[in-house]
Amino acid sequence: MPTAVEERSATGQPGMEQAGVGKQLSQGYLLIDTKKCSGCMSCMIACSMVHNGIINLSKARIQIKKNVFGKYPVDDIEQYVCRQCVDAPCVDACPVGALHIEEATGVRVIDEDACIGCKMCIKACSFDPPRIMYDFEYRKAVKCDLCLGTPYWEKEGGITDNHACVDVCSLKAIVFTRDVPEQSDAGYNVNLRKSLHYARANLPISDDGLQPPKEAIAEAGLIPTGSGVTRSFWDDPEIEEGE
Repeated sequence: MPTAVEERSATGQPGMEQAGVGKQLSQGYLLIDTKKCSGCMSCMIACSMVHNGIINLSKARIQIKKNVFGKYPVDDIEQYVCRQCVDAPCVDACPVGALHIEEATGVRVIDEDACIGCKMCIKACSFDPPRIMYDFEYRKAVKCDLCLGTPYWEKEGGITDNHACVDVCSLKAIVFTRDVPEQSDAGYNVNLRKSLHYARANLPISDDGLQPPKEAIAEAGLIPTGSGVTRSFWDDPEIEEGE
């Protein structure tokens, strides 16, 4: 009996020819501002609700780690979510093809019905901690699927602009992009602090967290006024409305 990966290869799905070579690229990625995140865990709650219909942080496909001994902006709060890697070693590691590349979108997803819970994909993940979680209740591997499989959410995710974690983040520390990021921490950990609401709070934009408010306002392209700040003429009003 052919495995799931053999069946998909027979359909001519791009990127299944050789391990680590010529894989179909994902058409979507999540980027996070690690220094803008407040660690509120709203993204984790939303993730577990749309995927599992319950509030259970252990089932969230995005994980927030808070280190009480850490220091801002280095290691006080860290975020872990699948990066939809270009090389996707987890796909090659799955012995039954349950973790595969979704043909229409390129998103790396897990067929939970086909998953045998062997954890080979978790071991193959390039990151520490791995960006693939293990559901001990159902004995299956789970990971971010960009909200492709959300039975408890009416919106369509994937490569659309609908992603539960992005929608609920009050500080707008998570964004979705269709551009392939540089395959490094710098490519996925971006600066999203150049925004009106952030500058109005007199918070630094720089990564070191030591920027004086006046410099932050100038770097954000804002104009100081007697009562606060306003956007400069070249900014998109739709962006301001979204803030």
